[in-house]
Amino acid sequence: MAKNLQLVASNPPVTGAPPRPLGPHGMALWQSVNGQYQIEDAAGIEFLVTACQALDRAEALKAQIDADGAVIRTKAGLKDHPGLKHEIAARSLCIRTLARLGLDLEPLHGGPGRPAGAYRS
Repeated sequence: MAKNLQLVASNPPVTGAPPRPLGPHGMALWQSVNGQYQIEDAAGIEFLVTACQALDRAEALKAQIDADGAVIRTKAGLKDHPGLKHEIAARSLCIRTLARLGLDLEPLHGGPGRPAGAYRS
């Protein structure tokens, strides 16, 4: 039988620094999300910092790829830059993690919706 989880202490809202160092892109994402949403739980904070670190990694890879070129010359001929797949993976991790936080959902309309109850045609 699964045990029920209980909230044992209330933590103050996180409005300051992330729990681990971030680069400029990750810090911008951290500040943007924290400016728009109240993420106060430990799991949510960990998801967000992971997304921010993934964005930093993707941007670092992008800079290296931009410097080297997206296609490189090897003995076997032209090949995709080996960092491309890693950049895509880091960006994908960032987006998936933000989605797990529910930050990819927007209301379909700005006002109140249809009242609850049975739909009649």
